Amino acid sequence: MATCLRLRSAWLRTSVAPIRGYARGPAGLSSALLRTDGFVGGLWVSAATTFPVHDPASGAELGLVADCGVPEARAAVRAAYEAFCSWRGVSAKERSSLLRKWYDLMIQNKDDLAKIITAESGKPLKEAQGEILYSANFLEWFSEEARRVYGDIISTPTKERRALVLKQPLGVAAVITPWNFPSAMITRKVGAALAAGCTVVVKPAEDTPFSALALAELANQAGIPPGVYNVIPCSQKKAKEVGEALCTDPLVSKISFTGSTATGKVLLHHAANSVKRVSMELGGHAPFIVFDSANVDQAVAGAMASKFRNSGQTCVCSNRFLVQSGIHDSFVKKFAEAIKTNLHVGNGFEERTTQGPLINAKAVEKVEKHVHDAISKGATVVTGGKRHHVGKNFFEPTLLSNVTRDMLCSQEETFGPVAPVIKFNTEEEAVAIANAADVGLAGYFYSQDPAQIWRVAERLEVGMVGVNEGLISSVECPFGGVKQSGLGREGSKYGIDEYLELKYVCFGGL
Repeated sequence: MATCLRLRSAWLRTSVAPIRGYARGPAGLSSALLRTDGFVGGLWVSAATTFPVHDPASGAELGLVADCGVPEARAAVRAAYEAFCSWRGVSAKERSSLLRKWYDLMIQNKDDLAKIITAESGKPLKEAQGEILYSANFLEWFSEEARRVYGDIISTPTKERRALVLKQPLGVAAVITPWNFPSAMITRKVGAALAAGCTVVVKPAEDTPFSALALAELANQAGIPPGVYNVIPCSQKKAKEVGEALCTDPLVSKISFTGSTATGKVLLHHAANSVKRVSMELGGHAPFIVFDSANVDQAVAGAMASKFRNSGQTCVCSNRFLVQSGIHDSFVKKFAEAIKTNLHVGNGFEERTTQGPLINAKAVEKVEKHVHDAISKGATVVTGGKRHHVGKNFFEPTLLSNVTRDMLCSQEETFGPVAPVIKFNTEEEAVAIANAADVGLAGYFYSQDPAQIWRVAERLEVGMVGVNEGLISSVECPFGGVKQSGLGREGSKYGIDEYLELKYVCFGGL
């Protein structure tokens, strides 16, 4: 960890463009929260250029946001480093109190925050409202964990010595987050970091910067000191260079990233040169296994919840449905009926909508490619299978049967509303198919056989297992994967450890 030095903040006096206050945004969005500038050192700062943020449902422009580059990234790091020099010394009780105030403000503004999520990500409003509560709960949880960072005293063989273990904050954490949970992926990381005594620089996804900036507004209102929480939005064009700048800056001690495995590997490479601590929550390819002993109705309900949340755009969404031959036909029939009956495609602000748009045209093209590939290799479309007439970024909820392991949807994460079903015969076969991936984030299975439940739960090569349950995320439980799905854990009592360094103190001469 670098020694704390007083750094100059000349960047504040040389802003290259006038600071804009708020985006106008569409009717119904809070003008008090819809910020457009970066947030650095407790101030709203502009950049030389801006980039547009669009509603994926309609294509309408929501606003122009400051397109921060390497200079702004480095300035944010320095502001965070200056703040760390004092924030690390703030008592755990006071940090806890400030996080709790931030949580309270999120709850007070939950409806406006949810509308921002729906506008910029397309997520149905009810899901966005759920995300805000989930997001706020991380601040509440880590406000409590801040006061539970304990060290140890270790017995030594020498009477004249005592051995102590201290836990101390790492320093500045660079936080890089995705678009599919634009609020929760920030608070899950930032709540732990601030509770530990670290400061942060957040680079939100270019598709969804408004949620990160709204959180900055509320953090400021809560009294989080200047420089402790910083946000540098940037366009896709600048994302690579900004990410590299954060990963290579010597004043950054920790990188926390949620996103694709490919991008995670690039960031790991950059972080390796200065041996930074890293947390990576990367891609998934979740299997969903239904054994002959399963309650089929329960399994269908779990499949619906696991697969079609956020139109299939979550890292823990089931991506491969493995169904045992004895109940295969019954499961497929009931799954198709549930899709047709319960799912409604539309704009996220419409009351009936359960399936919003995919985030952009590229995402739709990938889903379409997977479906066409499966059909060309013998898969059957049970329902759906094509783009939806509502708009260019919408795709029909799709169920495929007769799927085989050589199809793209069996080999890659689709990240869309496609449920491919593979028939299997034995437990060993199902586990082998499930584990035949270089990633392992989440896995699900349904069974009423206690012995089988223990066997399969232990044998699945994933970081999280849902047994007779399709929704597993909780602030109290550790979130993370194995293999190429990542490093470290977030949430739970373990999440704060990712931002703490152990220090051994040998106290002699007693």
